[in-house]
Amino acid sequence: MQNVFGGAADNYDAARPGYHEGLVGEVLRYAGPGHRTAVEVGAGTGKATVLFAAAGVEMTCVEPDPKMAQLLRANAPEVSVEVCAFEDWSPGDRPRDMLLAATSWHWTDPVRRWDLAAAALNPDGIVAIFWNPVGVIDPALHADLARVNPRDTDLASGFGVRAGDWDEAYGMWPEAELEKDPRFGDVTTVRFREEISYATADYLKLLDSTSTYRLLDPAEREKALAAVGDIVDRHGGVIHLALFTDVCLARKARPTFGPG
Repeated sequence: MQNVFGGAADNYDAARPGYHEGLVGEVLRYAGPGHRTAVEVGAGTGKATVLFAAAGVEMTCVEPDPKMAQLLRANAPEVSVEVCAFEDWSPGDRPRDMLLAATSWHWTDPVRRWDLAAAALNPDGIVAIFWNPVGVIDPALHADLARVNPRDTDLASGFGVRAGDWDEAYGMWPEAELEKDPRFGDVTTVRFREEISYATADYLKLLDSTSTYRLLDPAEREKALAAVGDIVDRHGGVIHLALFTDVCLARKARPTFGPG
């Protein structure tokens, strides 16, 4: 994740959508009383951080990109920020009650991430992996975007997808991984849905903050964004989106000991 988003940190902070207002309450209800410390993996500029910090959670945020971390500190000065990859972070002698990952878990090492998650948590700790897929509501606008700029309908980016595709697809890949791992149990998924709108310029900032666009050659990125901007302008200069907050929760399983 390092160096992918740093070049668009300001756009990321300004244009990326936040998370549904019900997210924090859902996570804290699942966690149970007394769960008030958390490590957040790939905290970015703090889109989720500020919500949990405002609810009284003591946050340690792990963010590998220095530019993103700088904005994170400005947005949430009360939290602890460590500029490193999750794979290089250690809880030391302070395992946390919760591990949070907001649209970041897919950037972690698939071989090591659940080992690291288990090591980061107290015996009754929980993981909360969540993200926010976005879909275009207007089918005509979606069709025009798909014809002119196929990258804008890339499912991996989550932006520009037809809203109905997300309405119909409710699969959470961390759920399958967690259900195979005996160190975790009580796997639960929750989905929230709302609608948001962007003027053309703000939508282009949003796209510019996604990995799909950040990984393009700069000239190709500018051409692609210009094409999207022309289409949205022709449709009235506003794009209406369905915003989902998908949450996957699991509880660390206490070890069981056989007889003898």
